[in-house]
Amino acid sequence: MKLLACTWALWVLALCSVQAAKDICNAKPKDLPLEPMCIYRSPDSETHPTEKPEKIPAGTNPRVWELSKANSRFALSFFKQLAEGKSNDENIFLSPISISTAFAMTKLGACNTTLEQLMKVFQFDTIKEKTSDQVHFFFAKLNCRLYRKKHETTELISANRLFGDKSMLFNESYQHISEMVYGAKLLPLDFKGKPEVSRMTINEWIANKTENRIKDTLPEGSIDSNTILVLVNTIYFKGQWKHKFDKQNVMNSDFHVSETHKCQVSIMYQERKFQYAKINDDKVKILELPYNGADITMVLILPFEGTTLSEVVENMNLKKLEGWLQAMKETTVFVQLPRFRIEDNFSLKEQLMKMGLDHLFSPENASLPGIVANDGPNLYISNAYHKAFLEVNEEGSEAAAATAVVATGRSLNIYRENFVADRPFLLLIRESSINALIFTGRVANPCGSS
Repeated sequence: MKLLACTWALWVLALCSVQAAKDICNAKPKDLPLEPMCIYRSPDSETHPTEKPEKIPAGTNPRVWELSKANSRFALSFFKQLAEGKSNDENIFLSPISISTAFAMTKLGACNTTLEQLMKVFQFDTIKEKTSDQVHFFFAKLNCRLYRKKHETTELISANRLFGDKSMLFNESYQHISEMVYGAKLLPLDFKGKPEVSRMTINEWIANKTENRIKDTLPEGSIDSNTILVLVNTIYFKGQWKHKFDKQNVMNSDFHVSETHKCQVSIMYQERKFQYAKINDDKVKILELPYNGADITMVLILPFEGTTLSEVVENMNLKKLEGWLQAMKETTVFVQLPRFRIEDNFSLKEQLMKMGLDHLFSPENASLPGIVANDGPNLYISNAYHKAFLEVNEEGSEAAAATAVVATGRSLNIYRENFVADRPFLLLIRESSINALIFTGRVANPCGSS
């Protein structure tokens, strides 16, 4: 019987993951002694010689490219799983890469079936580099690619931290790799003697790292005297649109939450050339709004009128999404987009168990011997928490609100396309050069948020 629990928290603001150490960005695999206690070797996958080789973006390590795709597959699978448990009029917002990063940190100490399930659920086993220890090296390289400074007006900040009970001795290799690859230093806390104070300390650290946008991530009772370790990943994004919406071009208009429910929202609009596609076969419109620096973009996916968003999500997979994105071309588009602010928080445990990650959360079955030292107590993950926030307005994302002004009329351009987001739509915030999905969301009900 395993008496001690490992509670895990992660949360997000509006974009990114891990600020890797500078030297690791130029390192080669042989330079990094990544030797976790256990290693999982992926089985040989079937080869299809007739398949056309993928075109990998210039200057991109093939394994980093595969890891980015693995994270994106997990992102879509998890989003679908989460959407199944919510009504169609509920907003969804999360950082799938934040979740993947945090569980990759846990994978450092995992063995046996627990390690195998982590590899499969998070799609790490799709990387051609067969052994699980190499995933951490490629995560470090991916983080170097994602979180370098994009533009002076863009803040893309992430931080990781380990909070461990001060009475416990943790495995030195686990601590070393966590700090070297993920920048996650260990801070001792008194979980046994002062669990509530410890919870407040962790929540305060999270708030500080996210400009006080993410508060109270760990709910009351989530930390108790049995807690051994809390792993934390924070993400904060603040970006300005490359093409800002004019504050004068804001009007009140209806947003159709459903066929029977609509509400008034503040709608921003502009007309210019954007990357855009209209996919008749799948009945969706795709629009890309770049932030300053152009590497980070927001992609909006809007169903045709008469097609529900749930139908689009049900039929969506990574291959189809990549096809939509590749179909985009520069087009004059009249864009109408609501100002909105969405927050989301949920426990990850139930969703991940449904996806096949059940041993990790089981006191009887979890195998995490690589975390504690000297044959310490058997650990399991008692729960995992995710909290996210996004604000979109004329300036960009997470910018100060502006006063709404009723817009004047405008002339009609018969050669333009219209992208009128007056009904539920999907959004992706991504690093466009490698299509790394950093945030995913569903704006189903912006009523009262603008």
